[in-house]
Amino acid sequence: MHAEPGYITEKDAIQVRLRRIEGQVRGLQRLVDEDTYCIDILTQISASTKALENVALLLLDQHLQHCLTHAEGPDDTRRKLTEASEAIARLVRS
Repeated sequence: MHAEPGYITEKDAIQVRLRRIEGQVRGLQRLVDEDTYCIDILTQISASTKALENVALLLLDQHLQHCLTHAEGPDDTRRKLTEASEAIARLVRS
């Protein structure tokens, strides 16, 4: 049996955010199709990136609050902390 994900209480809000981001990306495609000014497209890319980063931070927060507090012993806690640290490193590099 697999435990519920830490974000389960925020799942609907996350889905809403991801659908909004999906719309933003489709909007970017439309801007390119319409030969929109480069800087305007870059501005919209920045907004989409920031929205994705916010979802990532929410997921990370849920991981820390739920998954770590429900870890099954010190080894599991250490593994989940390592996962969180690696996820943070990936977010910072991106």
